[in-house]
Amino acid sequence: MKIARTPGMFVIVKGTNLIKIISALLLFIVLVFSISGLLTSLKPQYRPMSSSVNTATSDVNGKLLYQLMAWENHHFLKVEEDLTASPKLTSLIFQLTSNINLDDPRSLLGRELPGFYQFDGKIVVAGEGSNYTNMPTESSPPLEIMKAEREAALQNLEEIENSGSGEKPPQPSLTTGVKKVVHLYFTHNQESYLPYLKGVKDPNLAYHSQVNVTKIGDYLKESLEERGIGTSVDKFDVMGTVKMANTYSKSGELVKSAMASNRDLDYFIDIHRDARRKDKTTPIINGKPYAQLVFVVGGKNPNYEKNLKLAKDLHELLEEKYKGISYGVMMNQGSGQNGVYNQNLSENALLIEFGGVDNTFEELNRSADALADVFSEYFWQAEKVNYEVEQPADEQ
Repeated sequence: MKIARTPGMFVIVKGTNLIKIISALLLFIVLVFSISGLLTSLKPQYRPMSSSVNTATSDVNGKLLYQLMAWENHHFLKVEEDLTASPKLTSLIFQLTSNINLDDPRSLLGRELPGFYQFDGKIVVAGEGSNYTNMPTESSPPLEIMKAEREAALQNLEEIENSGSGEKPPQPSLTTGVKKVVHLYFTHNQESYLPYLKGVKDPNLAYHSQVNVTKIGDYLKESLEERGIGTSVDKFDVMGTVKMANTYSKSGELVKSAMASNRDLDYFIDIHRDARRKDKTTPIINGKPYAQLVFVVGGKNPNYEKNLKLAKDLHELLEEKYKGISYGVMMNQGSGQNGVYNQNLSENALLIEFGGVDNTFEELNRSADALADVFSEYFWQAEKVNYEVEQPADEQ
């Protein structure tokens, strides 16, 4: 035991307490340097970022936040009891530690049941009639379909050539000229529609090498260019070239190649087809059937916030002019989901589901015209200063 003496005062410090204090201080310093070293040595994709904080806080609902605020500011206690009642500590701890929400069985089933992860997406912006009991789903073709040498015979082909809204937009006052600024591509290019596959009734068999979502790309390109927006289409047979698990990797290579060969490309749209049936994917607008559109954003890419804003803006424009045509905006980032969809390559990347397995090209092309209509409105509002007004032929 050491005794420190001062005039008129004795301070007694036990040696064991001094050792504990020094040990605790040393341990604290070691922990600080260890944690700092660990965080800085992690690969960039594993370091804590704003997106990871957003993911962690997404489980904190509005009610819990209000309760926490009420503990600090008692003025909040004057509102209804059900908002300010203290949360059950056991439920809160269980949810935070296990990431399982007892009020949402998908949080457990999505990890335990094969294929159930497809229903584990998050509806960021809900359209008319969209909810978690009516989630868009992406069907995977059975292995025998991918290996089959023969495919279904085609029917109703005359409808494809004569389909569409039938209304041509007025001559655009603005144009991108020879510049191609929008690029359309197809990760799952063989996704097709049952009305054109003779004898096929099973939605899981709705695949074809010729009549498929690439037809929508051709029509959308034409519709965009009628509105002055130069558009390119890549119809490379991704599904016929690589295994299903590698399709996004392959289509990503194609997008990179397109970007390298044309620096003017600014918007990239991956066109898909939903697996839901017709009663869920065919809204009636002004007395005419349309194929429902679904915007899908991958939450695992660094551009997801800007991709999400673009999808939200287009959804809102569609809702103003074609109420009910958009299911809404979904974000996929859960286990078993791609969560990137090549949207890491651009801040203006979209994945759009066009209709379901039962929709016709008449309905699909109407929706393509609607999308081209609102996209041109969005595009020219943002880009009109970069392009000259096109003069009439007799004034040039």
